[in-house]
Amino acid sequence: MITFGTDGWRARLDGDFTDENLIRLADAAGAWWARQAPGALIYVGYDTRPGAERFAVLAGEVLAGHGLVAKVSDRPAPMPAVSWAVARDVRAIGGFEVTGSHNPPDYLGVKLCLAGGATLTQDAADAIEAGIDADPTEARGPIERKNFVIPYMDHLCEIVDGDAIARARLRVVCDPLYGAARGLVADALGALGVEVVEIHGHDDADTPDIHPDPIEPWIDDCEQAVVAHGACAGLITDGDADRAGAVDERGRCVSPAHLIALLTEHLVQHHGLSGRVVVNQSTPVIARRVAQDLGCRVNVKPVGFKHIYEEMRKGDVLIGGEEAGGIGIPAYSPERDGILTLILICELMAKTGKTLGVLVGELTERFGATSYARRDLRLENEVIEAFRTMLPGVNPHEVAGREPVRVSHMDGLRLEFADESWLLLRPSGTEPVVRVCAEAPTVEMRDALLDAGCELARGDFAL
Repeated sequence: MITFGTDGWRARLDGDFTDENLIRLADAAGAWWARQAPGALIYVGYDTRPGAERFAVLAGEVLAGHGLVAKVSDRPAPMPAVSWAVARDVRAIGGFEVTGSHNPPDYLGVKLCLAGGATLTQDAADAIEAGIDADPTEARGPIERKNFVIPYMDHLCEIVDGDAIARARLRVVCDPLYGAARGLVADALGALGVEVVEIHGHDDADTPDIHPDPIEPWIDDCEQAVVAHGACAGLITDGDADRAGAVDERGRCVSPAHLIALLTEHLVQHHGLSGRVVVNQSTPVIARRVAQDLGCRVNVKPVGFKHIYEEMRKGDVLIGGEEAGGIGIPAYSPERDGILTLILICELMAKTGKTLGVLVGELTERFGATSYARRDLRLENEVIEAFRTMLPGVNPHEVAGREPVRVSHMDGLRLEFADESWLLLRPSGTEPVVRVCAEAPTVEMRDALLDAGCELARGDFAL
């Protein structure tokens, strides 16, 4: 059974990700698109995982079997490149990406985007999922191979101040984690005058062991390479490059919330942009503090970039970001874009003459330091379902010896405290876990909240 998760469908390569299941999914998506706009155009991309190109070609042929025009990338294509190509082409009604994204290397999956490069809505996902037949179709059609990756990269390079970047003589480490951005960020920055060291850019014996998620411990090699090469930053993308991560010059991981905060200032001060800042409930407070200091209105949405995208679609959004590393800047890209994020960070360092660590340190001095962490609490399914059922009525008067000043059930249970500390409990929609996130001024206060949150998730509602 093919079931869509937060970002599409994923499965193990030695399990449910088979030719048959890919055909069934592409058939359902093609039928849905063809009903809306017969003969419309679909852009098809793929990442660098084994078999991804073959699967993308097969998907394109199935889509073409519905009378759609399928343009399949002639090289690995980041998901943001697919979204950008769809957004720029008035004939296009959607995009189809074969990618394992940030999942372990033995997984592959499918992500879809809609007209305008839009993220897949829940209604669209439900309609496509409901149309999946039990048997794979044998209908096929002709495809066209097309290079839309290089035009996308050219577009990103035109956004930034190339002269300022060239004058800065930056040195960075790029780590695509063997994903679809390999060679792309390095080549683009190199063309802009940046000295680039790329790691994990070519297949080698270690390729199967790399989990392409731009968080620790998978960025340890990047942290070490930055220090070894005396770089001012390490720039990391996940498997399909819609998420970004970063490392400062001392080899320390920089949180996505700090990247959101830095880019918010950069877009206002150096690009002359304005608008709302949209974050989700698990995003640390630094992003909100910076936005408010700049006079930007802040909107907080449930976890999942689709909720942020809905606000981007309405207009007047400067930047939207999530703690998972997905950052969208609608003035320049229709969806999350890890490559755009990192090129803009390089421009910020060039414009200010400061390393990434110095920029983050200045934010901390101006807006205060906090400690954030997340625990994924694995529980029995029946415990999680009981917790999910009880959540709407859970309203603890005290947690870890502290009294909440605000309680929200918008997405799980979020408790806020007078000093801007907070605790979020959220059952995962794709895994048998409850995600427990907390932020506080000190590690000790944060951990006390996390401990109390885990007890709540296990069923101790007396806290």
